Amino acid sequence: MAVKYIFVTGGVASSLGKGIIAASLAKLLQARGLRVTIQKFDPYINIDPGTLNPYEHGECYVTEDGAETDLDLGHYERFLGVHTSKANNVTTGKVYNTVITKEREGAYLGKTVQIVPHITDEIKRRMLLLGKTGDYDVIITEVGGTVGDMESQPFVEAIRQLQWELPEEDLMCIHLTLVPYLAAAKELKTKPTQHSVQALQQAGVHPDIIVCRTEKDLSPEIRRKMALFCNVKPGHVIQSIDAWSIYQVPFNMEAEHLDDMVCEQLDLHVPEPDLSGLRTFLDKLRNPHHSVDIALVGKYVELQDAYKSIQEAFVHAGVANDCRVKVHTVHSEYLDESNVAEKLSGMDGILVAPGFGERGLEGKVVAIRHARENGIPFFGICLGMQMAVVEVARDLLGWNDAASAEVNPVTPHPVIDLMEDQKSTTVKGGTMRLGAYDCKLEPGSLAAEIYGRELISERHRHRYEFNGKFLSDFESVGLKASGRNPQTGLVEIVEMPSHPFFIGVQFHPEYKSTPENPQPIFCAFVAAALKRKENA
Repeated sequence: MAVKYIFVTGGVASSLGKGIIAASLAKLLQARGLRVTIQKFDPYINIDPGTLNPYEHGECYVTEDGAETDLDLGHYERFLGVHTSKANNVTTGKVYNTVITKEREGAYLGKTVQIVPHITDEIKRRMLLLGKTGDYDVIITEVGGTVGDMESQPFVEAIRQLQWELPEEDLMCIHLTLVPYLAAAKELKTKPTQHSVQALQQAGVHPDIIVCRTEKDLSPEIRRKMALFCNVKPGHVIQSIDAWSIYQVPFNMEAEHLDDMVCEQLDLHVPEPDLSGLRTFLDKLRNPHHSVDIALVGKYVELQDAYKSIQEAFVHAGVANDCRVKVHTVHSEYLDESNVAEKLSGMDGILVAPGFGERGLEGKVVAIRHARENGIPFFGICLGMQMAVVEVARDLLGWNDAASAEVNPVTPHPVIDLMEDQKSTTVKGGTMRLGAYDCKLEPGSLAAEIYGRELISERHRHRYEFNGKFLSDFESVGLKASGRNPQTGLVEIVEMPSHPFFIGVQFHPEYKSTPENPQPIFCAFVAAALKRKENA
C-alpha cells in the first residue's frame, strides 16, 4: 500500500487545536491497525523553539533523539504512545538553512535561488521524508499558523504542488477553522470560515474536510450552507465542539465520522477503531474516588502551555491513583518567607518546575524549604532539583553563599556548575544536553523503588549539573545521590531518605508520560500526596 498523506491547516485564529485534531485523527487511524505518525511544520524562522521564551511559544518539547520541538509533538506522543524524532518538526528556519547551505556549496549550478521552486522543493522533500522510511502507512502533517499568514505561504504552495504530484487517493487536506458565537446576535457566524477557506482555495489548495471549532452545536442547515459556499462534499463539514478533556476529542471526531471520511477518500480498507484502552482511561479520569491538591511552583505559571507536559503527566498519574489532581499554580517570583505558609497552605504536595535564569529562583528555594521542613511530598524537576541542592547547601550545610554558577559565577560554593562539555560552547541553540540518556539507580533507594529496575532512560534539557566535588558534604546531611549516568557519573537524582517523599531529578520525566503508560515518579508523587492527605 502506498503511503497516505494528510495535511491539516488552520484559519481565522491560532490556538484552535490543530494539534489535538491531528493527534485525534492519528489515534483513530492507529486504532484501526494503521501505522501512523504526525509531523509539525512551523512557519517561524527560528531553527527550532529551543531559544524561544515560553511567553512566545509555550513549552519546548524534547524528543528521544534530542530535538527541541513544538509542544504539539508532546500531544502526538501522548495520543499515539510512539516516539517522534527530529524529522517530525520542521521550521522555515531549517528549510532556509538547508537551501542556503546548498547554494553556498554550489548545488544549484549558478541558478537564481527562489522560493519557487527551491524553497518549496525542500519543504516537499521534508514533507515526504518520513514516508520513505517504510515505517508508516499514514503521515499526518500539521501546518502551523493560519492560512493567509505571509510566513505560511510557502508551505501552502508546497501542499498545492503535492496535490498535483501525488495520486488523488494518496493525499487529502483537512482545514480547521472557527465558527464564533456572537452573544449579542445569539447566532453562530460562518463568514470567518468562508473567508478562510476562500483564502486557502485562492492559494490553490482545496480542503476535502472542514472541521469547525465551535462552542455551540452546528445545525444541519449551517453545515449544508458551509459545504455549499466552501465547495466541499455535503457531510464533509464537521464540528469540533469544546470537550471536557483533550482525550475526549478522538471520540468526538469518531462521532463526526472523521476517520470514516478519511478512510473512504484514501481508499483505506481497515476495521473499525478499537479505543477501549483510551475509553477505560477516560472513565477513570471522569469518576475518581479521591483528590489531592498539588502546588506547581514556577515563573511561567500564568501561561497555560508553559508546563503542558507536567500538567498532562499529573492527569495520567491521577488516573493511575484513582485520584483527581488539582494543580494550583504558584508564581515563584512572588513567593518569600513572609507568605510561603499562606500560599502553600492546604497543599498535599509541592512540585518545583524547570526553567532557566535568575528570576523567581529564590521563591523556589523558599518553597523547597517549606516542603522539607514540614514533611510535605516534594518533587523537583531540572532547575527544581538544582534549587533543592542549593536549599540544602544553605540551610543544612550552612553555606549561605551557595548558588548555581548560572546566576552567581563567582560563588565559593557552586553546588550547581556548568557541565564540562558546555564550557567551550558559545552557540545557544541546540547545544544543551538534549534527549534520552541512561541513569543507573542506587539499589534500595526511593528512585529504585519507584521504577522497579536498576537502569532507566529519561530525556534531558540542561547545561548545568550537580557539582560532584561537594557530594560527600551533601551526603553527610542526608541528601543522597540515588541515580547517576553510568558513562559520566553525572548525578541525575537526589533524594532525602529521612523525609516522607523528597526527590529531585535533573531530567524531564514529564516528556515520556502517556495515558496508558503514566510516568512512575509522577505516580509515586501523587500517591505520596494522597497518603499525606489521608493521614492528616
